[in-house]
Amino acid sequence: MFSRKQKHILLKFFSMFSVVRGYNILIIVLAQYLTSIYIFAPERPLRNVLFDLNLLMLVLASAAVVAGGYIINNFYDSEKDVINRPNKSMLDKLVSQNTKLSFYFVLNFSAIIMASYVSFNAVVFFSAYIFGIWFYSHKLKKLQIVGNITSALLTITPFFIIFIYYKNFDTVIFVHATFLFLIITIRELTKDLENLKGDLALNYHTIPIQYGENVSKKMITYLVILTLLPSYLLVQRYDIGQMNVYFFLCTFLLLVFVVLLWNSKTQQQYLILHNILKFIIVAGVFSILLIDVDLVLKRIL
Repeated sequence: MFSRKQKHILLKFFSMFSVVRGYNILIIVLAQYLTSIYIFAPERPLRNVLFDLNLLMLVLASAAVVAGGYIINNFYDSEKDVINRPNKSMLDKLVSQNTKLSFYFVLNFSAIIMASYVSFNAVVFFSAYIFGIWFYSHKLKKLQIVGNITSALLTITPFFIIFIYYKNFDTVIFVHATFLFLIITIRELTKDLENLKGDLALNYHTIPIQYGENVSKKMITYLVILTLLPSYLLVQRYDIGQMNVYFFLCTFLLLVFVVLLWNSKTQQQYLILHNILKFIIVAGVFSILLIDVDLVLKRIL
């Protein structure tokens, strides 16, 4: 069906898609638009949000920087991934390091060009974001706690630029952001447990290595309990429509997560926990639609 050359090109495409975590990029783009429509600018006509060229440039610049971040992270983690994710590592290696780095610079340069269309402040913001991702991958990632918190902050940064763009300081936004930050921090700590073998081999100073798995599990449990506070506030104090169903589901899943956490010992078991958190994050993106299920129709009409 495909020639040998076509198969080779296709494999390289999938390899690069794996390196930049293309599926994550798509989720981030979708999340930025949904938060713009339902949370940051709910009073604006739908057409004004969807066809806002400045917003498009900010979203595309965010996607480019995040994709570049995955590349530089893959570059620094290549040895660790061989141990922790051998199958993914084999796929990622189909594209040479030189090609990856070239693409990294192209993505970051493109992000700056797109940001320059919006404003000089946007250029400064994305320049700082690019540096922050590189500094995290190069230095901070190996440090306990600091690495986890920095990773969580860098993950929610694409939403911060949209927040600045719309200048919406409603407290519900900060509560949503707190919930997301806590979930991502829990995920980062869970990843440390999942990647214990590779981190130990490459002298990473993560919490499970420095203080043991039980200390990590206790920290994660405390964070899960803390996550219940913004969940409660969003359901009881703010008008989030049918999205409260999502937070009820989250509470149940997090309780199941804690039970499984204290019974987990192997990398495969920690991977299951990691996937539960991924599901919570991705489901959260789509559940934004539940804030007002008639909102889009009302805006169109």
